Amino acid sequence: MSWHCHGTNYAELVSNLQKRGILTSPEAASAMSKVDRKLFVPPTALPYNDSPQVIGFGATISAPHMHSYCLSLLADYLKPGMSVLDVGSGSGYLTAVLGLMVGETGRTVGVEHIPELVDRSIDAIKQTPAGSLMDMGRLEVILADGKLGYKEGAPYNAIHVGAAAAVLPAALVEQLKPGGRMVIPVGTMAQDLVIVDKLLDGTIKKKIEIGVRYVPLI
Repeated sequence: MSWHCHGTNYAELVSNLQKRGILTSPEAASAMSKVDRKLFVPPTALPYNDSPQVIGFGATISAPHMHSYCLSLLADYLKPGMSVLDVGSGSGYLTAVLGLMVGETGRTVGVEHIPELVDRSIDAIKQTPAGSLMDMGRLEVILADGKLGYKEGAPYNAIHVGAAAAVLPAALVEQLKPGGRMVIPVGTMAQDLVIVDKLLDGTIKKKIEIGVRYVPLI
């Protein structure tokens, strides 16, 4: 998928994502506009291009249109006071946006297995308005195996997974709150972005949204 929503600056990038009908949630757009992508990529990267950017250690930050697409799918589960888990949090960019959406009364947990990215993402988040959530203990980035989630913070209203799992991780499904939603890329060579809804009675419903290409969940 290529949406070509590049901007000459960050505000133009966010505006183009909205104009193309990808970033459909006003709340997500507001939160995204407060977290400059430039802070989360290397100095040599192209932060306002609508394309993935390499952030080191075999990891990338997803293209803005994919972040926007996932935020739009999860927006109803990211209201103030709700709880969200960001698996494979990487650069920390989306973790910061998610944190601003659930706010001071919510809880945001990023899980990343590369120590250097954990440290770097914390430093970057602290340079944004989401840094105050970190100071309050409402947002944290944990060094852990993403496939196992973070049981201590469960259950979650929303779970975003930023890397492709070969199969749907049982631990993440278990940590999803009844009435909650997970968005996760699933597959190896051929991948699909899958919406996983846990109904109030605990029943799991899965829907394939679009074909995607993500780095593997390691």
